[in-house]
Amino acid sequence: MTESINIVCPHCLAVNRIAAQRLGDHPICGKCKNKLFDGKPHDLNKNGFDRNLNKSGIPLVVDFWASWCGPCKVMMPAFTQAAAKLEPNARLVRLNTELEQEVASRYAIRAIPTMIMFKAGKEVQRESGAMTAKHIIDWVRSGI
Repeated sequence: MTESINIVCPHCLAVNRIAAQRLGDHPICGKCKNKLFDGKPHDLNKNGFDRNLNKSGIPLVVDFWASWCGPCKVMMPAFTQAAAKLEPNARLVRLNTELEQEVASRYAIRAIPTMIMFKAGKEVQRESGAMTAKHIIDWVRSGI
């Protein structure tokens, strides 16, 4: 029997069941027909974050950031490069702590940028401070 994984569409938040061995075959969303993996991080609000956290079958890597944060802006291109390398083995997303203060408070975000990796809805690792693309990729792979 083929193992299936739930993948949350980054565009419409529909949950798609995909055969594990087909994740790298550029699957599309059954609802909105957009690519499930487009090699870039997506910005999430509270609802999108909660849906990905609770429904995704792959690790979720969240960059907690704010628009006024210089190191966050510096890290943004590196996070984008990392997403291109890590998908479909992990979903990289961004959450603006200014707009989503409840989520930031829930995870005790005290410094930004902070990255947290979640698996099956549980935090498995956390790191604060700006990182290079290589550091992000290595950090995520160490947690997968």
